[in-house]
Amino acid sequence: MSSHHIVKEKQEPALYIDELGNFNEELLGQLLEWSPTLLVNGENYDKILSLGLKVDVLVNGNTAETQENTKVIQGPVDSLMVAVNYLFEEKYPAVNVITDKFDLEKFAGFSDKINMVVFTDRAKYYTIKSGFSVWKPSGSEFNILGNSYLEVTNLMQNEDGIFNVVNDGFIEFTFSGAPIFISEPI
Repeated sequence: MSSHHIVKEKQEPALYIDELGNFNEELLGQLLEWSPTLLVNGENYDKILSLGLKVDVLVNGNTAETQENTKVIQGPVDSLMVAVNYLFEEKYPAVNVITDKFDLEKFAGFSDKINMVVFTDRAKYYTIKSGFSVWKPSGSEFNILGNSYLEVTNLMQNEDGIFNVVNDGFIEFTFSGAPIFISEPI
């Protein structure tokens, strides 16, 4: 089998760039590696074009300036909500979002609609369900947003509220209620 293959539509998470800011270009390249559907906030469109990227969907942007075959979607609410609602309606199972800051209230409303990982220039945020378990090396950091009533395995909370992995191995989060967001530095 050759190393060049076509990824089936919607097989990979879409990528929505809300605000690129000082985002790491190498990580951006990794997120673009499998040619995801690329959605861009109209305010970032020129910057994304200057990077030589092909934009599939322009969100709340000026239709006069688009690349060929770029779909333009408009909405009355902020661009993030327009983009995620579009992806949900188009039956995308997942999206990676690049933005300048993480707003728990804004993103929590989507956690039951679409699998979402949110990247800022410093951290990645994602939802977990009770029983989530993952192997991490000692010293890895997690921040837990929202639910503070939970049990953790192989994690110790420091004075800043950050959870550190105690020993190389699996960590686990157990809690009741809706999924919660956790973050890791990148």
